[in-house]
Amino acid sequence: MSIPVDQRERREPRPETEQDIAAAQRFYTRISHVYDALTDAGERTARDLGLKMLDAQTDEQILEVGFATGTGVVHIARAVGEHGRVLGLDISEGMRNVAARRVASSDVSAVVELQIAGIPPIPATNDEFDAIFMAFTLELFPDDTIRRVLREIQRVLKPSGRFVVVAMDSGDEGQKWRVAGRTYRWLHDHFPHVIDCRPIEVASLIRGEGFSISEAKTVEIWGLPVTVCRSLIGHGDGRQP
Repeated sequence: MSIPVDQRERREPRPETEQDIAAAQRFYTRISHVYDALTDAGERTARDLGLKMLDAQTDEQILEVGFATGTGVVHIARAVGEHGRVLGLDISEGMRNVAARRVASSDVSAVVELQIAGIPPIPATNDEFDAIFMAFTLELFPDDTIRRVLREIQRVLKPSGRFVVVAMDSGDEGQKWRVAGRTYRWLHDHFPHVIDCRPIEVASLIRGEGFSISEAKTVEIWGLPVTVCRSLIGHGDGRQP
């Protein structure tokens, strides 16, 4: 099979439809019971780095978008303690069921709420959260939807809050990653229901929606760069970090 490398040969991303969302819900529900076995060995290093960068504190209100099987939710809930709060959003009922069992067995149920919700919009009020965490979720959205998601994150994040994202990155591909990145994008473009994520220009997208990046690191997973970055609300919208 010949894999095209010329950017002009890539398919243009199309807007996300209700059928796309429904297909994603079914897919993640089907794999929810084996999700950790399929992904955890690869994703754990980057996710754990993101949680460390998030640095959840006692009594904070924190949102995780795309909580999957609940590993991040439990970690954050233990950090915020009995007077904090963690809201998790995911589109899959199967993932919520698996995550709910993990939350219950970890004795953090009192501070955790898990909701099935497609975003945007985010079901929360303005300036509600001290921090927001996303791991291997932002790159699932089409480019135009990513921008809307980031604007919603700005809306629900407190002016002093922080946003930590873990995502496959295409913005600074070195030579050793270039072929792997192009191959992965080709697979995503041609088989989106199997390869549902793809590398994105993490820093460019985040800065483009008014965030300032205060810390960023890159790790390699599956032969691809994954960026872990912590952002603050920048000066573009008049709010101070």
